[in-house]
Amino acid sequence: MTPIAEIRARAARRKGGEEALARLLPPRPSREALEKTTDDRVLAEMTRRIFCSGFAWTVIDTKWPGFEEAFLGFAPGSLLFQPPDFWDHLASDRRIVRNGRKIMAVARNARFVSEVSAREGGFGRFLAGWPATDQIGLLDLLAKQGDRLGGRTGQYFLRFIGVDGFVLSRDVVLCLRDAGLDIAENPTSKRDFRKIQDQFNAWAEETGLSHTHLSRLCALSVGENVAVERLVERWAGDGD
Repeated sequence: MTPIAEIRARAARRKGGEEALARLLPPRPSREALEKTTDDRVLAEMTRRIFCSGFAWTVIDTKWPGFEEAFLGFAPGSLLFQPPDFWDHLASDRRIVRNGRKIMAVARNARFVSEVSAREGGFGRFLAGWPATDQIGLLDLLAKQGDRLGGRTGQYFLRFIGVDGFVLSRDVVLCLRDAGLDIAENPTSKRDFRKIQDQFNAWAEETGLSHTHLSRLCALSVGENVAVERLVERWAGDGD
């Protein structure tokens, strides 16, 4: 495998030096902040990532205040007591993107969040206690127990909510393959995910860097060399 130091050096050269590279690295994930994340913010972020999938993120961002109103601030307890008519009316609510399947995913994920929270003392606390060395296990749980949280949607949810982990964007996968990891161009198998997890774990142990930073370094080391200022704007909310 290509040493992570070489990957970082390549990223720095592409972006104009270590100072420019540092501007593009997100804050180190905070376990303490994640523990304090309330269930309504967890469900809100799940919903945001689900609706962003297949849509321009700017469309969802523009409409987001309407989402907050329409879904009662994403309080799982309130949503769980809503009658079927509430959800039927949302399908024609112009405050949100009117996608019936994604709307009903909010209802099902409200129950998912509520059940985990009751068992673990808060969904944020549950996420904070999950080790970064087993992100693939957490992604599998989200895909199986949540609704529409599989694939990259689950990865982006974890990233935006503040979990330390990788996002397998096209550039991150390209970096891993270029470094010598034997995985598919579009990795979906458990075998490939295990290899990816093991590699990030090895790099994290070697460098002391978070999985989030390692993922970002990979993304910056290959692919289209987008200008730093454009990336700062694009990644204001995070994501590789």
